[in-house]
Amino acid sequence: MTTHRDPVCGMTVGDDARSHEHDHVLYHFCSESCRTRFAADPRAYVADGVGDATPPSAPMADGHACCHGGGAAKVAIGASTTGVPGRYTCPMHPEVVREGPGSCPICGMALEPMDASAPDDGAELRDMTRRFTVAAILGGALLVLAMGGMTEAGARLSGRVGAWVQLALAAPVVLWCAAPFFRLAGASVLNRRANMFTLVAMGVGAAFLYSLFATVLPGLVPANARDHRGDVVLAYEAAAVIVALVLLGQVLELRARRGTGAALRALMELAPPRARRIREDGEDEDVALEAIEPGDRVRVRPGEKIPVDGVVREGSSAVDESAITGESVPVAKSPGDEVVGATVNGGGSLVIEARHVGAASVLGRIVDLVAKAQRSRAPIQRLADAVAAWFVPAVIAVALLAFAYWLVFGPDPRLANALAVGVGVLIIACPCALGLATPMSIMVATGRGAAAGVLYRDAGALQTLEGVDLVFVDKTGTLTEGRPRLVGVEPAGEGEAGELLGLAASLERASEHPLAAAIVAGARERGLRLEEPADVETIGGRGIVGRVSGRDVAIGTLGFLSDRGVENALDEEAIEGERREGKTVVLVAVDGVYRGHLVLADPIKENARETVAALAAEGLEVAILTGDAPATAGSVARALGIDDVAAGLLPEDKATRIEAARAAGRRVAMVGDGINDAPALAVADVGVAMGTGADVALESAGVTLVGGDLAGLLRARRLSRAAMRNIRQNLFFAFVYNAAGVPIAAGLLYPLTGGFVDPMYAAAAMSLSSVSVIANALRLRRAALD
Repeated sequence: MTTHRDPVCGMTVGDDARSHEHDHVLYHFCSESCRTRFAADPRAYVADGVGDATPPSAPMADGHACCHGGGAAKVAIGASTTGVPGRYTCPMHPEVVREGPGSCPICGMALEPMDASAPDDGAELRDMTRRFTVAAILGGALLVLAMGGMTEAGARLSGRVGAWVQLALAAPVVLWCAAPFFRLAGASVLNRRANMFTLVAMGVGAAFLYSLFATVLPGLVPANARDHRGDVVLAYEAAAVIVALVLLGQVLELRARRGTGAALRALMELAPPRARRIREDGEDEDVALEAIEPGDRVRVRPGEKIPVDGVVREGSSAVDESAITGESVPVAKSPGDEVVGATVNGGGSLVIEARHVGAASVLGRIVDLVAKAQRSRAPIQRLADAVAAWFVPAVIAVALLAFAYWLVFGPDPRLANALAVGVGVLIIACPCALGLATPMSIMVATGRGAAAGVLYRDAGALQTLEGVDLVFVDKTGTLTEGRPRLVGVEPAGEGEAGELLGLAASLERASEHPLAAAIVAGARERGLRLEEPADVETIGGRGIVGRVSGRDVAIGTLGFLSDRGVENALDEEAIEGERREGKTVVLVAVDGVYRGHLVLADPIKENARETVAALAAEGLEVAILTGDAPATAGSVARALGIDDVAAGLLPEDKATRIEAARAAGRRVAMVGDGINDAPALAVADVGVAMGTGADVALESAGVTLVGGDLAGLLRARRLSRAAMRNIRQNLFFAFVYNAAGVPIAAGLLYPLTGGFVDPMYAAAAMSLSSVSVIANALRLRRAALD
């Protein structure tokens, strides 16, 4: 679906949104109110360059809204342009995007940089901390004065100059400390999108303005706003303490949001800041990592981190790739092998030719994927959005009704009590906890997943994986290692296995066939010395012949050897048994005589059986979809205890089977790693790609297992279940809190208690609700996945 930008508020909308044509251009809007405002004065929204920079009828390049520019969009953000480069977005409303920092026009939350590598200078946290400190000190002083008013000495002070002293203390709190809240509330009114700051500003403003009026013109204050001594009841301390408590909530929230990015920052810090580049004259130079370009050669000494993705050109070593793949065993690297940045070189010095640097590297792509997932919205968020759309207006209506009721029917001082009730309703009902419930859990869960080698493309994949009950798994590279390995050497007669393998591997050195590479690797693992072959001839698809140490060697199929006059002395029954197990048999002849055969297989991954059993124990059915031969697929299935196997499938056949399962009501995940798996990954409810696979498979998947380890699927699903359980807990708490808090603040318990909820207590409860949601979300950082 094509997306468009609402020229009034800057949100991204689809083709089916409300529209209005102006000057032969069709504009799209998120709501009827935005369309009406635009229709009343279109030039106010297109004459200043907003429409010219990106025609509203054209799709945005990145599919997001862009709120920068002049006119209403800039006013709606409620923040001035700072000149800080880069795009920023709202963690709760990812469709809002603008250049530079600011505030979300929907919820008022501070925008965050879309570039995961952008430095976080903590300016907003420092600003809020300063405002909270001032508000806490002055609000505390006001509380002391208010409590002193209960004594005789305090009453005399209150009656003479106390009101002006309280005004002097409260004014800085309301006019400076709370200034961001009033600014954001004003923006919410202009955008016709009431949010928590609307309620805070109304509550604090009402308490302060009433107290100011009573201080300046006390003679006009009616009797129902005075205490038993005849003194005017003021609400300065309530306004100041409310501001302090809301600021405390903001400080705690900002700290928690920075904490949710800890995993992302830890990923970015894996890459070394500098690299040792080799100049054209052969000398080394120490340069910043950003200076390295593809094609440069870098030297990595023992114990150092590899700075870039590339290919080993000189040296050999064992590389610890656990930071990227999670595999604790170091991997041997020699010339021609690929290496990944942020891994640790072992005991040897390496010269590496850079292939991918910066954002194009494996680490850069992981960081980008995690950052995007943290900004995405889970489908369950729609519930909170639907509630928020009517919640704030409903709360304002309840506050006004409660104020009116207690003003008419309440106990004396009626005006003061009615005002306290109305302010309490506005404050206690702030939907901050409701808004934080889903985004906080998503941010923590995706960061936790990245640390465990599980990358979610978006929050939708995180939610969908929880409900999966059927897992289709590709065989090669998913259940098996994806590359052949020599598993047996069977000499004929009295021949020696070492001699047979040495001759075969020496000849296969001249071949580029995957089976040849496996034979050579098997010989080297056994410590055999290989000779240089001569007169090599390769017959595609059949075999290879040549001379090794003066002897004629032929390797290939039975037909290939028979055509060359080799005597057939095979143990055909044994060979056929190997083939029924899905193994590949290669025949070897020396000097025209059959000398034995080599057995190769694609080994099953070490922990595949345990993982399949664990998935079954958690209620998931596992089935194999593969293009391999039925014999090979059946052998792997029997070894892993999988009953449902479909072999010999084309890519479109895999997709068809998945669509049929979904049509039958199953929730399907597909796990694969190859190009042929891409269609199946795309049509499944959630596609899971092995991180060692093809790029097209990774692009088609909703979840990526970085290490290529099937056990990652188990971790991914457990994290998905933990995250969704956490989100439901947050939403339940937020709904219950507001459902109970609003009527209590409105005076529901007055007949039983004979008193009302102090607005200060309402503010404390509101802040605690947000902190509780944040604390619950942060528990996901310790979720047990193994």
